[in-house]
Amino acid sequence: MNQKSETRKEEIITTAAKLFKEKGYSAVTMRDLATAMGIKAASLYNHINSKQDILNTIIISIAEAFTAGMETIIQSEDSSIEKLKQIVALHVKITSNNTNGMASLNNDWMHLEEQLDYYLQLRNDYEDNFQVIIQQGIVANELKPNNPEIIMFSMLSTLRSLYLWLPKKEDFNPADLAMNLSEILIDGINT
Repeated sequence: MNQKSETRKEEIITTAAKLFKEKGYSAVTMRDLATAMGIKAASLYNHINSKQDILNTIIISIAEAFTAGMETIIQSEDSSIEKLKQIVALHVKITSNNTNGMASLNNDWMHLEEQLDYYLQLRNDYEDNFQVIIQQGIVANELKPNNPEIIMFSMLSTLRSLYLWLPKKEDFNPADLAMNLSEILIDGINT
């Protein structure tokens, strides 16, 4: 595939992610996408196979980025607290680079068809690894002995909703945000 069509494909995916965030995957048509791009709907098919293909590309690429990040984190020799801070930083980084794609990941994953099982496997493995890190932190006496699933859920609820909050912040620093979120989510809000 030549560089020009790859760039156009990326442009289609970026535009689609924005539309999916605004309207929801189900409500967006190929005609809507073509109109937003200023091209004929038929031209879209020179670059992509279907709307489903776009959704797969958006969601699976992000899920694989989270999986790769988690693999690096879980294999490191760092403390559990440090690993949790790295997970927070991973979420801030991926989300700040692609808030629209994160909206699809959170809101439209159930519309994946042939990739649904693969996506769910990635998500389950990610959450299992997250809980293993928390469990190790509890065993090592780094974390309070609370239910690991509830700790993970409370952290992920915040991290997974960053895509809603970040677009409203024009001049945030990802490193500062990750540090502040870590302090709140990991160290807690007690004095």
